[in-house]
Amino acid sequence: MNRKFIVTVIGGHKCDEKTRVLAETIGKIIAEEGAVLSCGGLGGIMEAACRGARKAGGLTIGIIPGKDKKIANGFLDIVIPTDMGYSRNTLVAGGGDMVVALPGEFGTLSEICFSLINELPVYGFGTWDIKGINKLDNTDDLRGIIKRNMQKIK
Repeated sequence: MNRKFIVTVIGGHKCDEKTRVLAETIGKIIAEEGAVLSCGGLGGIMEAACRGARKAGGLTIGIIPGKDKKIANGFLDIVIPTDMGYSRNTLVAGGGDMVVALPGEFGTLSEICFSLINELPVYGFGTWDIKGINKLDNTDDLRGIIKRNMQKIK
């Protein structure tokens, strides 16, 4: 039996409407390709991506900073409380097989850095401009990237 391929989506806990739609589309693509979506479990980009994945019948995991599961967004199937605050970013960043980064602040930046340190492929939509991020302009490219990365674990 093959294990599930996990795509981690990272980005801000607040976002504008355009970014919300983008995150929801990304979540939908992840689910349609048969991957599991993992994230930090809160609002904004995380919630929008989970919403998209759930609408497409996907499985979602949220690794939350506190211990109270009630702070998690309502589109998570599995909530993992850590009671670690921002230190949980190491778990968010390292728990998947690839990372999709969207706009965010320093928490997102830390997750990008932890992902790169762990030698995970990072694909970015309008996020931090640093070495190691594979920049994408449209979600159609993401579908093929997920498929190719999934083949590496089979």
